[in-house]
Amino acid sequence: MVNPQQSSIGGHQVSGAAGCDHLPGCHTGGSVLNPEAIVVRRPPPTVAALTRQCNVAYGCKNRTAMSASSSPERSPGCCVPAARDSAQGDSEGCGADALLSGGNGTGTAQNIFSASTGSTEGMLFVDGGEGLMGTEDADAWIEDGEGPVREVVLRPFYLDRTAVTNAQFAVFLEHTRYRTEAECFGWSYVFRSQLPRSKQRKLRDTRTVLGLQWWYAVEGALWRKPEGPGSNIKKRMDHPVIHVSWSDAIAYCAWAGKRLPTEAEWEYAARGGLEQKRYPWGDELTPGGKHRCNIWQGRFPGSDTALDGYRGTAPARSFKPNGYGFNNMSGNVWEWCLDWFDPTWHLTGPRENPTGPELGEKKMMKGGSYLCHRSYCNRYRVAARTGNTPDSSTGNCGFRCARDV
Repeated sequence: MVNPQQSSIGGHQVSGAAGCDHLPGCHTGGSVLNPEAIVVRRPPPTVAALTRQCNVAYGCKNRTAMSASSSPERSPGCCVPAARDSAQGDSEGCGADALLSGGNGTGTAQNIFSASTGSTEGMLFVDGGEGLMGTEDADAWIEDGEGPVREVVLRPFYLDRTAVTNAQFAVFLEHTRYRTEAECFGWSYVFRSQLPRSKQRKLRDTRTVLGLQWWYAVEGALWRKPEGPGSNIKKRMDHPVIHVSWSDAIAYCAWAGKRLPTEAEWEYAARGGLEQKRYPWGDELTPGGKHRCNIWQGRFPGSDTALDGYRGTAPARSFKPNGYGFNNMSGNVWEWCLDWFDPTWHLTGPRENPTGPELGEKKMMKGGSYLCHRSYCNRYRVAARTGNTPDSSTGNCGFRCARDV
């Protein structure tokens, strides 16, 4: 493995992965196939009243960038860098725990595993039933646990037609005075092509991740300033909200009387009634030469030709919906799910309304993003899956809400 460079972010040291193994709670993943897992992170928010808690010890006090294999070929680290400094920023009144305990002007703690009080406006009813999830396709990432194909049974549920937009998230903040984790900790990850070249040059040596130099830790980057100070979302109110952590997502869901979908629900809805197809619309990426999702075209990470019409995020209702009416279940932004991520739990887990393992270190993410490319990270397929720590935020991750019937 290539050891990350040592540098400083926000006045705090960024230390290499090689030096973190002696720290309690330091997660090193154990596979060069998954460089995004090589992180040291601050403790995740407790959300003690809400969820069966992750009891894994988190004790690393230094933040590290990720380690990656030297070859860019088919490496999964393109999409979701992770981690924050445990000592950095002001976390008081921040995150889901503060909101749901009443610290941001709302009521009592809630159960994130069930929700049936929220409005169904903008949601679609999914009848549930039996369905196949997973894949044994040649493109599958075995290390991620995409296979085997298995039958699951789901009760009916509602799911948002689109990812939650900036406009919707703005209403949430207006009512709750909520502070996202990116805001509290003072920075978030931004992909380099979203930044002016002058800023790239300024940050290149001290704010990048060795082996994944296309990610910049940008101070002041948050949902309403997605590229940092000087940027805004005035013309992107209908785009998915980004720079939101899993904890931010469940806080929004609880406020809205909803919840995050399980992986099984998300994948069932994404398939749109099709069985074992690679994408929500079928097996061909560009049927009839038409683009059906917002992913990377060109040579990653140097040049996105934007043949699909977009560099960066696209409006949440872009492209033709799938057979169930859902938009952008492939590409655009990764979407948080309720489950803890585990590559083997489903091998012996329940097949009826599965909600994932009891404990974990990463939360499930589905769908891929505008940064995914077939030469590097082809996780825009329906069965693809990955995970990231619940406190992580990036410029290519959002969420959509589910609700019980």
